[in-house]
Amino acid sequence: MKSVIRTAAGGPEVLRLVERPVPDPGPGEVRVRVHVSGVNPTDWRSRRRALPPGMSEQVPHQDGAGVIEAVGPRVDPARVGQRVWIWEAAWERPWGTAQQYTLVPERHAVALPEHAPFALGAALGVPALTAHRALTVHDGGPGRIAPGTLRGATVLVAGGAGAVGNAAVQLARWAGARVVTTVSSPAKAALARAAGAHRVVDYRTQDAATEIRAFAPEGVDIVVEVAPGANAALDIAVAAQGAVVAYYSGGEDERLSVPVLSSLSANLRWQSVFVYTVPPTAKQQALTDVAAAVDAGALRVGEEAGLPLRRFALERTADAHATLERGVVGRVLIDVA
Repeated sequence: MKSVIRTAAGGPEVLRLVERPVPDPGPGEVRVRVHVSGVNPTDWRSRRRALPPGMSEQVPHQDGAGVIEAVGPRVDPARVGQRVWIWEAAWERPWGTAQQYTLVPERHAVALPEHAPFALGAALGVPALTAHRALTVHDGGPGRIAPGTLRGATVLVAGGAGAVGNAAVQLARWAGARVVTTVSSPAKAALARAAGAHRVVDYRTQDAATEIRAFAPEGVDIVVEVAPGANAALDIAVAAQGAVVAYYSGGEDERLSVPVLSSLSANLRWQSVFVYTVPPTAKQQALTDVAAAVDAGALRVGEEAGLPLRRFALERTADAHATLERGVVGRVLIDVA
């Protein structure tokens, strides 16, 4: 089979296409024939770091979608032939999705309904599970996403044209929230509207705090934040009493500085969201809810859903990494099968 591997840290040039034997699943594992592999910012960032301890090479990419072709001991044989989406395939493991076949623990292959394209399945994983966590850490909240669970809540999504932002907008709308998002250009504003945002604010041409407060006079209850250091002042200015700012990203040297008294008096909570180490019960709830959203047609991809797809062949995986690293708008996918 064809596999993309890296044996060292570095730029996209460390990724090499090689031939490897098709692997056999071990106990509790499934072998998936990968149709589409998803590329995330965490994939190129981890590529720049040393390999995990004990690994001499690694196949990149956490997300993907395909068909289960074999199962190991302790896995129901009926799963053979099932369409699935894959999450965290390469987290502390050598087998990512940038190859024709991959091995994952059974739990990491979630059923993908027939009406959902493989491109959607490969675009879930990190973005959708991150968005779910950010939307469910509000004090007193339901802890789950389903129709009506966020009714009455107002959500601010920073960067609504990004992959996590897009998933957050769609999931929040499905759950009944009022959604406002910030963007940096008219093109990104069009994408955020396509995702379903009720109000879109271009922070480069509009006074973001004024516009958000006009949409939500009592303030926003949940902030899904991509740049906490840059946006802390805005988040404080528009937050409701008891709001949570759930931040999931930031630059290498970014620092979060929060004025104590204004945050204190509003009972604000600053919550970091690192999807790989989310508590197991919360992760399982996210898997259940995201699967239900997919089944209901509430999560979509493509320009018409606010998430353009940038597709590459497997042998161009290095180009895909370079494209994402430059900051392309949309979801970068590798067509494997």
